Amino acid sequence: MEKKIILLTGASSGIGYQTAEFLAKQGHIIYGAARRVEKMEPLKKYGVKPIQLDVTVQESIDKAVESIIEAEGRIDVLVNNAGYGSYGAIEDVTIEEARKQFDVNIFGVAMLTKKVLPYMRNQHSGTIINIASIGGRLTTYFGAWYHATKYALEAFSDALRMETKEFGIKVSIIEAGGIKTPWGFIAADHLAESAKGGAYEAQATATANGMRKQYEGNMMSNPIVIAKAISRAVNSRCPKTRYTVGFMAKPLVWLHSWLPTRCFDAIMMRAS
Repeated sequence: MEKKIILLTGASSGIGYQTAEFLAKQGHIIYGAARRVEKMEPLKKYGVKPIQLDVTVQESIDKAVESIIEAEGRIDVLVNNAGYGSYGAIEDVTIEEARKQFDVNIFGVAMLTKKVLPYMRNQHSGTIINIASIGGRLTTYFGAWYHATKYALEAFSDALRMETKEFGIKVSIIEAGGIKTPWGFIAADHLAESAKGGAYEAQATATANGMRKQYEGNMMSNPIVIAKAISRAVNSRCPKTRYTVGFMAKPLVWLHSWLPTRCFDAIMMRAS
């Protein structure tokens, strides 16, 4: 297996943490990036190199990427994993919070990708893996702004793949289903908080409670399934454009494609 230099964002918890460990054990050189470097300290025993990075700050991006280039001379793989979920009724969520969601989930991805692309073009090789979600193929109850970012990431990735093909750069999207990480609890907390005292409070509270129950139980897939999908993309000479993996990922995408829209809406509302 060819050893690759990999920059992985959002490596301090959940999918990113497990992926950093998994890829490092395969012998790759992993730069695990996150705002809170101290949370990645345990990954050092696997050979992961923690690096401070805030994907919404250009200076932070420049410093992180340039330090890797100085140390390694190249970046073979960029895994854009950093992101978060903020749920709430469109009427309740502030535009400031909506912008923050786009800053992290889309513009942060774009800023880091733009920084890495010239190096990949010069070496005429590279793989960019964007951690999306089936939430970029379908929409759940009270998830407008989160889903808007994930739909945007799908389009961004498709355009990027076409633009960079002639330079030997490959682009893959990981479309994750239900994964057992803190993501669901964070989204539920945002939803309940945003609805307090508003017209959607009863429905939002019930939905938030339902989300917490789903993530507390054993329904969701272990993050390792995403780590393995990322590994397949990293180690393949011709990675797939999309890897749809995790709890209910493929069935839900299929249902969304075939059911009448209002029928699918009803399922999403009842499932929440």
